[in-house]
Amino acid sequence: MVNQILVIIFGLVIGSFLNVVIFRLAIKKTFIFGRSACPYCGKTIVWYDNIPLLSYLVLRGKCRHCHKNISLQYPLVELATAGIFLLLYLKFGFSNQFFANVVFCLFLLFIFVYDLKYYLILDKVVIPAIIIALVFNLLLGHGFVNLFWGAIIGGSFFALQFFLSGGKWVGDGDIRLGLLMGVLLGWRYLLVALFLAYLIGAVFGVFLIISKKKEMSSAIPFGPFLTLATFITMLYGQPILSWYLNLIYQ
Repeated sequence: MVNQILVIIFGLVIGSFLNVVIFRLAIKKTFIFGRSACPYCGKTIVWYDNIPLLSYLVLRGKCRHCHKNISLQYPLVELATAGIFLLLYLKFGFSNQFFANVVFCLFLLFIFVYDLKYYLILDKVVIPAIIIALVFNLLLGHGFVNLFWGAIIGGSFFALQFFLSGGKWVGDGDIRLGLLMGVLLGWRYLLVALFLAYLIGAVFGVFLIISKKKEMSSAIPFGPFLTLATFITMLYGQPILSWYLNLIYQ
C-alpha cells in the first residue's frame, strides 16, 4: 500500500512537470529554467500554489492574483499521470520494464495532450521517443527484428495513407507516431494497437456526430486515439491478442 501511495505521489509530481513542458514547448520557451507564472497576469506562482492537484483544489481552479480560471488540463494531466503510473506498477512492479514504460508513457501522454490541444505531433518529441524506445527495448531483451518490422509496418501504414490522400486522411506526424508505436510494441502488438485505435476513434467519432459536437467533415486529431491504444496494448496486448486468435480458430 505504501508503494502504491508513493507511485501516485510520484505520478502527480511528474504530471505537474509534464504540464510545464507542454505549455512551454507550445510557446517555444525552455522548460528547464525559469519559475512558472500565470499565463494571464504574469505573476510568478509561489511553491505553495504549485503543489500538484492540491493547490488547484485549494484555489478552486483560479489564479490567486487575477482570479482567472486555471485550465482543467493541469489537474487532469496530473491525475492521468498518477493513474498511469499506478497501473504500470500493479502490472509490472518495480521492475526494469516498469521504469521503461514510465518513460514511454510520458512521451505518449505528451503526444496525446499536445495533439488533442494543438492538432500537432512535434518532431522534437516523437523522434527522441523513437530512439529512446528502441534502445530501452533492446536493453530489455526485446528482439531487434520484431521491433524493426514493427517500425516498418507502423510507419508505412500511415505513410501510404498520407501519400494516397495528399495528407487529408492523416498528418505526417502520424507517420512518425506509427514508427514509435512499432518500436514500443513490436509488429504483433502494433496490429492490436492499430485495431484498437480505429475502433476507439470510430466510436468516439460517432458519439461526437450524434451529439452534434462535430460534423462528418470535421477534423479530429488521430494521435490521441493512437497513443491511448498503445497504452492499452502495453498493459493488455497479450490477453487481447489471445482472445482474438481463440475467436478466429475456435
